[in-house]
Amino acid sequence: MPSPTQITVSQLSRLIGLPDAPVIVDICIDEDFDLDPRLLPTSFRHPFRDIASLAPGLKRSRVVVVCQKGLKLSQGAAAILRDHGVSAESLEGGNWAWRDAGGPLIPADKIPPRNAEGRTVWVTRHRPKIDRIACPWLIRRFVDPRAQFLFVEPAEVLNVADRFEATPFDVEDVFWSHRGERCTFDVMIEEFKLESDALTRLATIIRGADTDRHDLAPQAAGLMAASLGLSRMYRDDLAQLDAGMGLYDAFYRWSRDAVDEGHDWPAGAPKS
Repeated sequence: MPSPTQITVSQLSRLIGLPDAPVIVDICIDEDFDLDPRLLPTSFRHPFRDIASLAPGLKRSRVVVVCQKGLKLSQGAAAILRDHGVSAESLEGGNWAWRDAGGPLIPADKIPPRNAEGRTVWVTRHRPKIDRIACPWLIRRFVDPRAQFLFVEPAEVLNVADRFEATPFDVEDVFWSHRGERCTFDVMIEEFKLESDALTRLATIIRGADTDRHDLAPQAAGLMAASLGLSRMYRDDLAQLDAGMGLYDAFYRWSRDAVDEGHDWPAGAPKS
């Protein structure tokens, strides 16, 4: 049984992907990390000896500290954060326990470099509809919760990417884009190694909505309708993204937890 200052792998796995997921700090030493350069979803690396420097920015967050085995480094770093008024736990068993349980691990070399603020920066075409909202949702919920998104004129996406060291996505002839019949969302799931039943199910809905293939999933038509409605409600692309985050949160929770649930009227009526 974990101590009151630890969180189990199963407990943490239920929180990842949700809007109130904890901040995850990976403090593995370089030698340990180099043996397996992958990261828990949304986590970022930080030197364990400098853990106190994070405290001022984490006062209102729930924090999980991760090291290789969940022993001295993560437990000590979490204790230091708690001494600074941060709600911090260590992951029981550390990265090895997460790996052995089959938890998703993102290859570190697939995560773009972070800017001076510690954020990954992405750029795409303005006036997003489906894939260009779905991909930012995936990135913020599973890769970098603080990711910055730039929406610009289509002809300027690559120029902006070059001048502002941003990663272009969902435009032609770039790495993060459609591949055959698969949408950019599908590609990101594959490249970030985030395959799960819930995300695969969600990806099918998004692909159906984004490519006008509503035969792929009955929910695709509803997602397209909601997405087009949002695009007309908001002129500001970032405001639309903020509103769309809740939409994809709902679709993800349905995909993860509610696919077998129905609804009828009157309530509790026997099935014929």
